[in-house]
Amino acid sequence: MGAPRVVVLDYGSGNLRSAQRALEHAGAQVSVTADRDAVLECDGLVVPGVGAFAACMSGIESIMGGQLIERRLAGGRPVFGICVGLQVLFTVGVEHGIRTPGLDQWPGTVEALDAPVLPHMGWDTVQVAEGSELFRGVEDQRFYFVHSYGVRHWEMAGAKADPLLPAPRVSWCEYGGGFVAAVENGALVATQFHPEKSGDAGLALLGNWVDRLR
Repeated sequence: MGAPRVVVLDYGSGNLRSAQRALEHAGAQVSVTADRDAVLECDGLVVPGVGAFAACMSGIESIMGGQLIERRLAGGRPVFGICVGLQVLFTVGVEHGIRTPGLDQWPGTVEALDAPVLPHMGWDTVQVAEGSELFRGVEDQRFYFVHSYGVRHWEMAGAKADPLLPAPRVSWCEYGGGFVAAVENGALVATQFHPEKSGDAGLALLGNWVDRLR
């Protein structure tokens, strides 16, 4: 079987080439594009993101990225969000008092971390969810974070969760309080940290995801 085909979604966000190189190292055949057919037909879609929530959402909307992600997920096609690419999957982002709608794949609010020093920058450990497939073999490793905002409360519970599907696996990190570090929810997974900047541990994590695409 050939290498899985992965698209890194190009909507104007930075850091695309480092994600491309890391995914290639993890065994994928990678292209960086916003081409509709490539996005829908690839084995795995990566949604990166750096900078402001509102700017990333504007870029995603400019290429109809929300609809493309929705179509992939409706067909059970894997999507992986990174950093702000995780944040935009939630209902809303709040920056400097301005509320920007997100993609609303998961209920929740992206808000400033409750820490005396921001951004949260550097290597940190993750409280990995039980049964995680994404963190297999790197549960005790450190990953690289650089962000001032995050999801401090996981809100998918009760009536909002589909009782016919397994509950999402949510991993956490502590920095002035807990925030969501990663989510594994069927075809949709995401990390607040940057696996492409997290050395061998990040490459192993990406390898776990790429292996699931085969």
